Amino acid sequence: MSADDLHVPFEPTEHPHRRFNPLTGKHVLVSPHRTKRPWKGQTEEPVIASLPSYDKECNLCPGNERSGGFTNPKYDDTFTFPNDYPALLPESLPTIVPSSNPSPIDSLFQNQPVRGRCKVICFHPRHDLTLARMVPSEIERIIEEWKRVYVDEGEQLRKEGDEGYVQIFENRGAMMGASAPHPHGQVWSLSYIPDEPFTELQNLSSSSSYHLSSPSQSTYPTRDDGHPCLLCSYAAEEVKRKERIVAIDEESGWVGLVPFWATWPYEVILLPYKRHIPSLLQLTQIEIQGLARILKKILVRYDNLFSCPFPYSMGLHQSPLPPLKSESDVAHIHFHFYPPLLRSASVRKFLVGFEMMAEVQRDLTPEQAAEKLRAVEEIHYTERMDNVNEVSVKMAQK
Repeated sequence: MSADDLHVPFEPTEHPHRRFNPLTGKHVLVSPHRTKRPWKGQTEEPVIASLPSYDKECNLCPGNERSGGFTNPKYDDTFTFPNDYPALLPESLPTIVPSSNPSPIDSLFQNQPVRGRCKVICFHPRHDLTLARMVPSEIERIIEEWKRVYVDEGEQLRKEGDEGYVQIFENRGAMMGASAPHPHGQVWSLSYIPDEPFTELQNLSSSSSYHLSSPSQSTYPTRDDGHPCLLCSYAAEEVKRKERIVAIDEESGWVGLVPFWATWPYEVILLPYKRHIPSLLQLTQIEIQGLARILKKILVRYDNLFSCPFPYSMGLHQSPLPPLKSESDVAHIHFHFYPPLLRSASVRKFLVGFEMMAEVQRDLTPEQAAEKLRAVEEIHYTERMDNVNEVSVKMAQK
């Protein structure tokens, strides 16, 4: 290596580098030069996009029998029910009798009983719809159901005396472990706060250094009590910089972007950028409508990227339970989207080897990913196909 090689100007689209995630306190290694390597690894089978509006074999369709032996009502909106095979049980916690003669080595073998409930939310009675193909008013009804379940579960956890956390999420596609293609998500209510949101909340509660006081940052929103918020500052700055924005709804103040520290190739974080909002319950009607619109925009872009039903895991992070004092709550509502696809509908990103043993690594930069997502159309690819087929039929009839 020559002396000149040591003084090459850093170029983040060409040179390997690390990025820091202030929400988790972890780093990601970015290796943009590796996007040029040929792929000879595993490919996935193409996903069949065409589904019937009703499937008599589907456990989630209206009127059908579920695998647990229960029968669904003939619902015509959202439908929520207890998971037939839950990961948590609601029974009272058993008592662990402490050892009468504990030793320091016992700390290596700690456990604790937990309890909770798992529910499934069917987003729509139609088997063939997804959030990306619903109209905003249908997505608004899903948001309202999220709110209802969040309140009900949160109040129940408080009655039981638990610290508690209500986790709303969706796994879309068989690649992400979804057991049925019918549009649905889940809600797990837990007697404790899980590691990921716990770490985020800790970092949000100590984020004052991320809210700078110089004139250029004076427009950053704060909590209602005047304290700064890491995600308020971050979202407002990303809107100014624009380079990682995927979609924005200016009327309601929502922005979807590929985060600076993204792990997954086309990871997106969706959050409010105009004001601090701890949970779904503090959203105005305009903000709910805007959330429905931007959810659809992001998910249509996902599907259009590789012209396929784009798989992802989505999770909503907000205040663990419905806030009692929202003006001072450190939580800032946001959605994480973690999709595995990398180069096409059949090539996925794997977190293996170095990612499992050392730290997360990615090839495509977040800026490149955001640019690719911005470039795709907002009209769903199946609608374009339907229009083409309709024109073909009309021409054949002439």
